[in-house]
Amino acid sequence: MYALAESHILLFLVQVFILLLCARGLGELFRRWKQPAVTAELLVGILLGPTLLGRFFPGVYGALFPNDVIQQCMLETIAWLGVLFLLLDTGLEIDFSIAWRQRGSALTIALFDIFIPMLVAFGTVVFLPEQFLVNPNQRILFALFMATVMTISAMPVAVRCLHDLNLLKTDLGFLTMSALAVNDIIGWVLFAIILALFTQTTVAFDSILLVFIGTLGFSALVLTAGRRFSIRVFNAMKARHFPEPGSSLTVTVLLGLLLGAVTQKLGVHALFGFFLAGIVAGEAKSLSEDTRRVISQMVYSLFVPLFFANIGLKIDFIENFHFGLVALICLVGIGGRYLGAWFGVTCAKVPRVNRDLISIAHTPGGMMEIVVAMLALEAHLITSPVFVAIVFSAIFSSIVMGPWLSRAMAQRRKVSPATFLEKALVYPAIPGEERNDVLRQMARDIADSVSAMDAQEISRMVISREEEFGTALGHGIAIPHVRLEKLRKPVLAFARSTEGIEWNAPDAAPVHFIFFLVSATGAEDIHVQTLAYISRAMAKEENRERLADAVGQNKLFDALEKILTEPASARPAPLTPSAAG
Repeated sequence: MYALAESHILLFLVQVFILLLCARGLGELFRRWKQPAVTAELLVGILLGPTLLGRFFPGVYGALFPNDVIQQCMLETIAWLGVLFLLLDTGLEIDFSIAWRQRGSALTIALFDIFIPMLVAFGTVVFLPEQFLVNPNQRILFALFMATVMTISAMPVAVRCLHDLNLLKTDLGFLTMSALAVNDIIGWVLFAIILALFTQTTVAFDSILLVFIGTLGFSALVLTAGRRFSIRVFNAMKARHFPEPGSSLTVTVLLGLLLGAVTQKLGVHALFGFFLAGIVAGEAKSLSEDTRRVISQMVYSLFVPLFFANIGLKIDFIENFHFGLVALICLVGIGGRYLGAWFGVTCAKVPRVNRDLISIAHTPGGMMEIVVAMLALEAHLITSPVFVAIVFSAIFSSIVMGPWLSRAMAQRRKVSPATFLEKALVYPAIPGEERNDVLRQMARDIADSVSAMDAQEISRMVISREEEFGTALGHGIAIPHVRLEKLRKPVLAFARSTEGIEWNAPDAAPVHFIFFLVSATGAEDIHVQTLAYISRAMAKEENRERLADAVGQNKLFDALEKILTEPASARPAPLTPSAAG
């Protein structure tokens, strides 16, 4: 009979204090170095776990993390809360409606990015020596799991890197996020099925079929009827002016607990239920960007660091490190995901100039790969050396993605947005308090300035895009944009709003500076470069102050010309905080 004593509570508080302090502190330092925080959080666990502290100071390690069932369960419980909330927040980042509307290109990219890495991984790991297998008789099931691991890309890492390069709000970022969303959904369905099959005592065809149909059926039910129910609940709370963000946070967590319990009962892991709950909650447009940001900050500031730090406490990374295995998993994982995405964007007929960037964005495994590996390790599906190899592969792929993307972006030809700016389309003080009214006015004037352009069509396109994937960057900046057929050269308009316009920005601040870009279909390179240039320029506080202080159209136009022609060698930090992990 185990009984909770006051000493357990005291030591638990000390453990959480040390782990959270070290993980958050080192994580912030890694962020300053443009590296994933998950690397720092894992490193804290490695430093304080059996790998280092337990090896060189076993007495201190034993006192801080004793081999006590109650003590271990207390820390394990809060770590599990971390991974459950991580999947909930991951689901929130997925816009299922947008991914569905982009299902042509997004689905093509995602399917290639799933099945090609699976084939590459399966054909490689199925021949691993028996020393790396838990049960040699389950070699095929092990290879299927490893193949599934290699398909799951880290959306938070891709978001962060695209954000840092000011590409997240572009059409390239829009398509990349849609494809990654589909990849995540299909990948987690496959993993949930394989994990459920492995935990069964007997694996027969009827049980495989039952798990497969049950998982797909429940997913379809949640993403249709569950999605509509979730939207109604959040809309009702907004209409009745429930206190925010507390109300939305409570409902989102309740959805996670409910669906997590259902999937656990069905024999599919609870994590899958939390993931689905995040997707259906995220579908509610009444769930503001500010509320989503609060939920994300809570998850990444408190629970996630404790989960990843706790991983390092479980295993000796030195004892279980095998260089050849680590190199193989890194090569198979990164190479397979890149090839899969590249074939996908090629078959989807994505413009050649964007293919490399989208393919690179699919390469990181990140924290999702580690989470899947942790579940497999606890289910005794993989050995400790394989787990360590997957962790190193996930970290390495996350670290190299940023420089790899930057190098690919630097190879694009440079553009000067100032050449697209027209003085007649510069508004020192645009009237209107509603976003759509302002966009319609700017669209009308743009159409008047260029022949063969339909103002209503421009308005419809830009408003539709804003409702699907808003272009507010934070700090009072928005960059609405559309692409049109038969346009000779890009057109850039600028409007300044003195009072500010509600734009559902990530920082909840009103928008004061609006850059409206219209470019030709097929000129993706110019389009992406222009948006990235504007984002970099407006990240500088002095540029925002220069535009705010300019008096009259002439001075405002001159200020804009200088800002949009300055050398772009200095790359300031992005306008809004990047995604964690």
